[in-house]
Amino acid sequence: MARIPGEGLAKGLAVTMRHMLHKSETQQYPEVHPDLPARSRGVIALVEENCTVCMLCARECPDWCIYIDSHKETLPAPEGGRPRARNVLDRFAIDFSLCMYCGICIEVCPFDALFWSPEFEYAEYDIRDLLHEKDRLGEWAATVPPPPAHEVGAEPPKELSAGSRPAPARRTAPPAPVKGPAEGASAAQESAQDTAAQDTAPEPTQNPTQNPTQDAARGPAGPAAEPAKGAESRPRREPPRALRDIRSIRPPGSLPKNAGSSPQKKDGPEGER
Repeated sequence: MARIPGEGLAKGLAVTMRHMLHKSETQQYPEVHPDLPARSRGVIALVEENCTVCMLCARECPDWCIYIDSHKETLPAPEGGRPRARNVLDRFAIDFSLCMYCGICIEVCPFDALFWSPEFEYAEYDIRDLLHEKDRLGEWAATVPPPPAHEVGAEPPKELSAGSRPAPARRTAPPAPVKGPAEGASAAQESAQDTAAQDTAPEPTQNPTQNPTQDAARGPAGPAAEPAKGAESRPRREPPRALRDIRSIRPPGSLPKNAGSSPQKKDGPEGER
């Protein structure tokens, strides 16, 4: 297929003429600021009131460009309590000459103290001036845009659903059963009744078949005493047992031999060896 001479030149001039006839769209920066996307990463802003000096952002930063200093302060104790200590933030600085804008510090912050701000006009003539302290980071917190609205039909945030949830009903203890006159008596009255019954009990007759010496040693064998009621009928805790001998824990055959004692001599030919 034969090519027409000057076809490429004509196409180039057509593109030039098309753009010459259209109105140019020039952004008048810096008088007019551009409209940035909602999730643009300009600079990191700090909300100092939310920071608890947990050091999580500084530990997770891959460039180690976050510097945090703090001290502990003791709060006065309320009436009947004890004093509590808390961390007070002294310094929070970010070196933006090292920052690579990965956003890990913002994601790992558990108390919403770091946010992305669309501000990007913080260039400096000296690279050492890119180390910004908490005062400058706090000024950028006012430029953080509000979060976008949720999509239609999406689930509400967990914070709102948990706050609107009704408080659980408190469990009430069941009413105490009504005791009869015998069950409602105190343990002291029951023990006094048992003592009076033992004093008025008749003495048993001596069995002629028993040995009088054994009766004197054992004492009068009365009828079996009835278990006391109330608090005395409850099983008492046994006192702690004394430390047992090691032979009751370990069989005698497994006891280690004393290194200082000489082995016993056996009888027979084996003992002569």
